[in-house]
Amino acid sequence: MPHIAVPADLPGITGLMAFRPDTGRALSEFAEHLMRGPSPLTQGERELIAARVSDGNECHFCMSSHAAAARHALPDDGTLFAAIRSDIDTAPLTDRLRALLAIADQVRVSGRNVTDEDITRAREAGLDDNAIHDAVLVAAAFCMFNRYVDGLNTVAPHDDALYDRSGQRLANEGYLASLTPGPGRPAQTG
Repeated sequence: MPHIAVPADLPGITGLMAFRPDTGRALSEFAEHLMRGPSPLTQGERELIAARVSDGNECHFCMSSHAAAARHALPDDGTLFAAIRSDIDTAPLTDRLRALLAIADQVRVSGRNVTDEDITRAREAGLDDNAIHDAVLVAAAFCMFNRYVDGLNTVAPHDDALYDRSGQRLANEGYLASLTPGPGRPAQTG
């Protein structure tokens, strides 16, 4: 049961955004820019970073939502994130993605854990300062989002179909779609 009175039919961060539309709008705009705005990282790479960090933080709602978004943003048959979760060392990753996820793993524990070796590996994989910056920012932001969702004990259903629909919406419509009225989406004001 959530620690605050969020709408019972809105799981995870969606309930929190409906509870506080003013902060919900700001967080949605931030997420839209962070995850879909200009970046040397693809949308799919950013979604995989979000899913990996959320998994490490044991945030089921965010991990499931962003793993599904990554699946819809990448050419993925649904096995990539499962392989990453099972054994990142043997997962079928490019050197670039392996370096990004290594940095994200370090940031998740502590920003101070990112080493010169992590950065060297990223540069050797072709990542520049902007890509490294964006990887760190996505990882840090998802630590905050995970703590927001779990710190208020939001509902995190175990319904793969729900997450698949959410991931498809995030990948195709973005993070501002929930602010726009539509079928099943009341307008948020604030």
